[in-house]
Amino acid sequence: MRVLITGSLGTLGRPLTSELSERGHRVFGCDLMHTAQEQDTYMRADVADYRQIERVFHEYQPEVVYHLAAEFGRHNGNRHYEQVWRTNLIGTHNVLDLCDRYGAKLIHASTSEIYGECDEEWLTEDLSERLPLRQPNEYALSKWANEQQILNFTARHAVEAIRLRFFNAYGPGETYHPFRSVIALFCYRALNGIPWEVYEGYFRTFMYIGDFIPTLANAMDRGRPAAVYNIGGLDYRSVREVSDLILAETGADPALVTYLAEDVHNVKSKRPDNSRAISELGHSPRVTIEEGIPKTLTWMSDQ
Repeated sequence: MRVLITGSLGTLGRPLTSELSERGHRVFGCDLMHTAQEQDTYMRADVADYRQIERVFHEYQPEVVYHLAAEFGRHNGNRHYEQVWRTNLIGTHNVLDLCDRYGAKLIHASTSEIYGECDEEWLTEDLSERLPLRQPNEYALSKWANEQQILNFTARHAVEAIRLRFFNAYGPGETYHPFRSVIALFCYRALNGIPWEVYEGYFRTFMYIGDFIPTLANAMDRGRPAAVYNIGGLDYRSVREVSDLILAETGADPALVTYLAEDVHNVKSKRPDNSRAISELGHSPRVTIEEGIPKTLTWMSDQ
């Protein structure tokens, strides 16, 4: 198959490109950086600029599109909301329109953030249909709007689209900046003696990237048209546990950590029901944070 990955140079895009290529697919990518492979299997393009992304579709003629390109992150969304809404909403509209024009199947990267302030112990995919969900930040709102865009578009056009809701993926390949995932933030700061904050009583389900990429690749062949899937780990831990483990692994000074009671515009607990992804996509998360965090630290230390 001819597969296009938007955001192909990102934390997930790079290993997904390798995985799909190893499976025998012809993989093309676009992102915002220039590379030596430009024009061959990669093209610089902004998904929110229709002229640029249309050129990518015209050149590569994809049969499947993994739409990973997005502005992400809670703090990033609140500080840089113009870019978040432009990239995530206009970009997704452009990709949908071009999937329709070129007859491509869409696999869309959504997020656990769409569940917002949900009090359910387990987050099941049908909650978004049964309950009024309130997203507490700009990034979450933009990704929820993406899902509504897809539902509205596919109701009017013959586009096959699958939505995948990602839960806290981490691991080697995630380079540091202040808006990264919690494990990347804590690891980098511990290694470099930079203070960080931990909010007490907050829980997440963490998924090692090596467990995630095969499932993401499987979605192309095994995902049901119009279906939505939670894709998360089985490792449900407190943010405090993660911080403590990183302190122990690195020997960093515990005084670097400040403990706080409440994280504004964030939810306290996210625990996915992965049963649909396990049964239909072959999702098989195994790596615990005790195994994954040392690997992440080793990778970061070598950069």
